Amino acid sequence: MYEEELFAKRLEQLRLEKNVSAREMSLSLGQNPSYINRIENGKSLPSLPLFFYICDYFQITPKDFFDENQNNFYSTGELIREIQKLTGPQVQHLLAVIKDINHSH
Repeated sequence: MYEEELFAKRLEQLRLEKNVSAREMSLSLGQNPSYINRIENGKSLPSLPLFFYICDYFQITPKDFFDENQNNFYSTGELIREIQKLTGPQVQHLLAVIKDINHSH
């Protein structure tokens, strides 16, 4: 039972980080409008193929989905995609800013 609760909480966390409604996500996955809501409320679990679709939807790996040490999965993936668009000097500048922020805490 504990694993199902963790799954539901992780799904909700990812969905909220992506700023998408349960209904919208359900429809995007080709399911009925209450599909994600039922999972988040502990009334259902996805099949394995649908779990993979959920991971694809968030652009994360199944390992990342279950990694309790990671936060902001969607934001991290989005950040990586944006960094890949930068030039070398821009990446170095961003890295310096990140290091500065991390050292100031």
